[in-house]
Amino acid sequence: MTLAPHPHTHPREPSPAASDVPFPPDYLERVYAGVLGKMIGVYLGRPFEMWSFERIIEELGEIHSYVHERLGVPLIVADDDLSGTFTFLRALEDHGFSPDLTPEQIGHTWLNYLIEQRTVLWWGGLGMSTEHTAYLRLKAGIPAPQSGSTALNGSRVAEQIGAQIFIDGWAMISPGNPAQAADFARRAGSVSHDGEAIYAAQVIAALEAQAFVESDLDRLIDCALEFVPVDCQVARLIADIRALHRKTPDWQGARAVVAGRYGQAQYGGNCHVMPNIALIVLALLYGEGDFSRSMTIINTSGFDTDCNAGNLGCLLGIRGGLAALEGGYDWRGPVADRLYLSTADSGRTISDAVQESVKVVNAARQMRGLPPLELGGGARFHFELPGSVQGFLAEDGSKLRLDNVLGHSAQGQRSLMLEYGADTARVCTATFSPLEALRMDGKTPYDVLASPTLYPGQTVTATLEADSLNSQEVQLRLYLRYYNGQDDLSRVYGPEAKLRPGVGGALEWTVPDLGGQPCAEIGLEVVSSAPGRIYLDALGWSGAPTVTLGRPQGGGTLWRRAWVNGVDELEMVDRWPDAYTLIQNAGVGLMIQGAREWRDYHARATVSLHLCLSGGLAVRVQGMRRYYALLLREGGKLQLVKALEGVKVLAELDLEWDFDSEHTLELEVRGKHLRAFLNGEFVLEAQDLDRPLEGGAVALLVEEGMLTCNAVEVRP
Repeated sequence: MTLAPHPHTHPREPSPAASDVPFPPDYLERVYAGVLGKMIGVYLGRPFEMWSFERIIEELGEIHSYVHERLGVPLIVADDDLSGTFTFLRALEDHGFSPDLTPEQIGHTWLNYLIEQRTVLWWGGLGMSTEHTAYLRLKAGIPAPQSGSTALNGSRVAEQIGAQIFIDGWAMISPGNPAQAADFARRAGSVSHDGEAIYAAQVIAALEAQAFVESDLDRLIDCALEFVPVDCQVARLIADIRALHRKTPDWQGARAVVAGRYGQAQYGGNCHVMPNIALIVLALLYGEGDFSRSMTIINTSGFDTDCNAGNLGCLLGIRGGLAALEGGYDWRGPVADRLYLSTADSGRTISDAVQESVKVVNAARQMRGLPPLELGGGARFHFELPGSVQGFLAEDGSKLRLDNVLGHSAQGQRSLMLEYGADTARVCTATFSPLEALRMDGKTPYDVLASPTLYPGQTVTATLEADSLNSQEVQLRLYLRYYNGQDDLSRVYGPEAKLRPGVGGALEWTVPDLGGQPCAEIGLEVVSSAPGRIYLDALGWSGAPTVTLGRPQGGGTLWRRAWVNGVDELEMVDRWPDAYTLIQNAGVGLMIQGAREWRDYHARATVSLHLCLSGGLAVRVQGMRRYYALLLREGGKLQLVKALEGVKVLAELDLEWDFDSEHTLELEVRGKHLRAFLNGEFVLEAQDLDRPLEGGAVALLVEEGMLTCNAVEVRP
């Protein structure tokens, strides 16, 4: 049954000011539960996405647990549902946390963080993929919301599922404020969608926002329906499924009815929103708020399983908190908080549920003018959220039990307990793409594009405490594993320390030169001749790197993967004299490495330009359209520029330069001050006082042509 179209009207008044609705006392923990619920749903449904109900039953049976091993794929993968959700929310941060954020500004965020044909979206082509169609509109200069409008793209394209699947972050910054959540959902969704897709996104966002303060499912649904027209197809679908639920006790019988009325065959396009929101409502009602039962229903039912399970998992995580994910099957253990957000912001790809939860909460706080939270003294890993491990796992072969526990923390309330035996044990977490993720390139729709988060020259600090019941002192040392010339992992250690029972202490280690190879993991080694316990309070690192990013002497291939490729063609061929050859056919391309946490540093590269409009060296790179750069420009110019929703020349000089000749460019950033050098001579400087970029990666940049370079050096 296809419901008739209706006027596209929005019935509600503007949302109340965020400051009028207080944060719940357990806000951070509930956001964390929502983020975990989203991740669990996506990881659970991803391996059999778009399978039919009949195929799922025949090959897998009812879905009660993760099935990735049965299908020979990793559990933790890059996925559009997760990358889009947490990437598009960065529009708030990038535009000063304004509650008046516009669709056009969110569209700028798309253009900055997406790398065409490589990150976040399903790049299915103009007219087939709604998001790809919207991206091409944005790239052509058509701003949002026109970029996603029915008037421009037609309802077949505009009413697919994407607005719904990316919407959870906007709800989580609006706890107890469904009007604000629905309003943000409209703004964000309209970048790429229109019509019923917007209404579906508003319903999901309002459900999730209200779930912070309301647990009754009927009242939640009633509340969400207030934000869409009463005669829209989404509202009538929900009423129909609620009526079905009242008279049909069996979820499988109800699913068959829903498939007949709202199946994909009833709608046009690749993945229409209506069949999928129908299953979310069905699983919400028949799951009766139970997380595991709801995951079984939503995933066994088929259609877009990872998208639907992700939305429903987020909603139920918010509604029930971390307790909703406990009991029965272990949903959290295999995930271990791990998350990949593959974008042009190279250092934010390797993430975890805790980091993203804190970013969500801080976005909501800063939108209200409140200071951001700094848990664990601002350390990257602090274990302050119950059950969190932030990707820390026992290294293969280590006999070690991990648990998040109360106490034993000088920085907060919780710590990570490491229970060891009479042996050597190691625990570590990823700082770069794990081998299993890299080996899946081309085997899943989304590759992991990432830079390491940790580099030589940076100082790692870990605070620890030995259990008072330990029978003897324990020997500890930090270590890291890096990819070597054989594309395997080699280990290097920091200095040793010993802790007596009941004593706390700190380990500090400046990461040594790794010969240009990427750091893959940071960890802690425990050596003892008797069983005991150690508590890891916090671990993090600081400072600018001291590193040369070129072709390592030891060889291998994974050093190339440390660069996020944002050019049309990137060649790193061993037989060529230069390590890097960048080719951009149209517009501007960047090859990026580093992290947003890099602030004050000096970068140097010797480049040769071949038929370019411009090319050079960029610093504080925060994506494809946010950076400072020192550029040689065709026509005899050397320019110091800032890219931020357009390119502004900060300083320039006339300069005769030649194609195919080498030019050594250096760019130094310190606070708001930039200094540029050419062939060892100081040439340009500028102060940026208007929305300065405060930190970011390094990049080589080329505009319409070819650039070659052998190495990029970064130092404090």
